Amino acid sequence: MSLITLYHNPRCSKSRETLKLLESEGVTPTIVKYLETPLSADTLRVLKQQLGVTSFRDMMRTKEADYKAANLGDASVEETQLLDAMVNNPKLIERPIAVKGEKAVIGRPPENVLVLVQ
Repeated sequence: MSLITLYHNPRCSKSRETLKLLESEGVTPTIVKYLETPLSADTLRVLKQQLGVTSFRDMMRTKEADYKAANLGDASVEETQLLDAMVNNPKLIERPIAVKGEKAVIGRPPENVLVLVQ
């Protein structure tokens, strides 16, 4: 059983780089392909807390066409709406996210995950 879980999209170069970096450090993470197995609202709430971010927007792909099309960057969009958007459209979730214990980091750049290896 791995101590690190990686929310991973194998089609994403940064996600692949992060996985390769972890493996080069001797870590074989538990992989969650979140596009195939979408994350629940509860899981996303926990990830938000583990990441230490104040808004769900901080864990979203804000340059994604679907983000812009849904006008999610508008300041009037509520946190519940952002959460619902990620539940219903998982490609809006920033990737990759690595989790160890109660701490999570977004692997952008991939070297961010090294704090979990030490």
